[in-house]
Amino acid sequence: MAKRIDYYDDPNAPAPNSLVPSVNVIVTNDAGDLLMIRRTDNDNWAVPGGAIDLGESIPQAAVRETLEETGITCQITGLVGTYSDPRHVILYTSNGEARQEFSIVLTAQAISGKPTPSDESREVQWVPREEVAALQMDRSMRMRIDHYLSGASSPYIG
Repeated sequence: MAKRIDYYDDPNAPAPNSLVPSVNVIVTNDAGDLLMIRRTDNDNWAVPGGAIDLGESIPQAAVRETLEETGITCQITGLVGTYSDPRHVILYTSNGEARQEFSIVLTAQAISGKPTPSDESREVQWVPREEVAALQMDRSMRMRIDHYLSGASSPYIG
C-alpha cells in the first residue's frame, strides 16, 4: 500500500523534488465541531484537502476536495493561513515524489451531506473542538488546527 511520510527538519528526509499548491479546509457544523478524516495513507487524522487542479480556483479546490474525501458539501468562509515551510517534506512512496509543503488553509461551513469515507479517508467524523487535541496527527496538521482554534485575528503566514 502506498504511504505518505511526513518529515520535519529531519536530516534523513529526502530532498524535495516537487512543489504542489494544495488546500486544506477546516469545516465546521452548526455545533462548532470540526470535520476530520482518518487518512488511508498514514492512518493520521487530518482536515480534508489536496492539490489544486489546473483550471480551478483555491475555493473550488477546497469544496471539491472536501466533498470527495468526506461526502460533505461546504461553503468557504475564511482563511486560516498559508503554510510553506521548506523544512516540511512529504514523501509519497507510490511514486517517490518528495513534496515541499505548500498549503493554503481555509475555513468553511458545512451545508449538506453526511460524513462518508472515501479512498483517501478510512473514517470521517464530526469531532468536538475539545476532543481534537487527543487525535493522532502530523505536527503540521496539528499546527494548522491550533492556529484555527486560537481564534487569531490575522491569518498565519509561514
